[in-house]
Amino acid sequence: MTQRPLRVALLGAGNVGLEVARLLTESAGDLRARIGAPLELVAVAVRDAAKPRPGIDPSLITTDPAAVVARTDLDIVVEVLGGIEPTRTLLLTAMANGASVVTANKALLAQDGSTLFEAAERAGVDLYYEASVAGAIPLLRPIRESLAGDRITRVLGIVNGTTNYILTKMDEDGAEYADVLREAQALGYAEADPTADVEGHDAAAKAAILASLAFHTRVTLDDVACEGISRVTAEDIRAAHDMGFVIKLLAIAERLPDDEGVVVRVHPAMLPREHPLASVRLAFNAVFVEAEAAGQVMFYGRGAGGAPTASSILGDVVTVARNRLAGHRGPGHTTYADLPVLGIGAAHTSYSINLRVADEPGVLAAIATVFADAGVSIQVVRQDGSGDDAHLLVRTHKATEAALADTLGRLRTLAAVREVVGVMRVEGEAGN
Repeated sequence: MTQRPLRVALLGAGNVGLEVARLLTESAGDLRARIGAPLELVAVAVRDAAKPRPGIDPSLITTDPAAVVARTDLDIVVEVLGGIEPTRTLLLTAMANGASVVTANKALLAQDGSTLFEAAERAGVDLYYEASVAGAIPLLRPIRESLAGDRITRVLGIVNGTTNYILTKMDEDGAEYADVLREAQALGYAEADPTADVEGHDAAAKAAILASLAFHTRVTLDDVACEGISRVTAEDIRAAHDMGFVIKLLAIAERLPDDEGVVVRVHPAMLPREHPLASVRLAFNAVFVEAEAAGQVMFYGRGAGGAPTASSILGDVVTVARNRLAGHRGPGHTTYADLPVLGIGAAHTSYSINLRVADEPGVLAAIATVFADAGVSIQVVRQDGSGDDAHLLVRTHKATEAALADTLGRLRTLAAVREVVGVMRVEGEAGN
């Protein structure tokens, strides 16, 4: 018996949407064989109908996405519009009318994913979103399905290609941040307004999605402590290099011991050069997952771009289509653990603190006393003299952010401390 086509509507036809449409057309035969039924693209909603969109039948183009999702004959709606509204309303309408949804919208999922997941549950449809984090890298499905029998304790990742490109060039070429940012913009790796990337907001949205999935706990964008790379200097990079480290913008989600809670943070951090993430260069992404039984697992690949992201979307489309034919939903999103989501003050890590101090007897002892009084243990101290002043680089053992803040406050009251030049978190060391 010939299986009827599964009807697909596409919301958005920018770089990613065009690639999705191209793959649906060029790979139609393979997709049909893999699914067991053909996929038929029946509508493409866009903002500007006059813009050329090669490969898409003009008769499918519409500027009325609300009319598209109001249809009751759709099987799958693929959303690559981005933004919060009207996208949220469009997806809720599509699901209420019986369509499963595949989306790449990290901002919406991080801000209000719970509304979408609940709507999918009520409607008995799928909501898949592999492309919302790390582009083409198969990541979310392995966490949700392959590691479903394990207990994930930590997720550590490079999930923004723009910032990784900038930090790589600063490390390898010794260039300043502003110069590399201009180069990245000229090459198309950074937007004209790079704020979402360089200030960590893009990575924070992805971190919220990863944490929610890994720890079965509702985590939103507002729960993520966020710091970007715009204050990272060539001096920071050189100092890290001299100590055998590289600086990366990391998204970190961790489950605290005894299930005390979950902490999710995005910030620049020093990684030992032997750590697997340290070798991730330029615009590539990688995510390091730590689980009790599986141990350490790393996922690596291109984290953005039209074709890589479209590949991830088509993977979801195939899975959702198979589920439709089988008459069931895939695994849904669960928040059964409902762990407390704590602020960054509860996080435990090591730190590298750069101090400019008076070059005189007794200073080092006074500084060591401050660290001891704040309950922060010193691991390594390096001193370089420079006239009347000296530079101290102090690397600590693991401590809480709250203890670090106390330490810095005490240091700033010492007459011998001229300036706290900078503080960098240290990740990826043994036991850290």
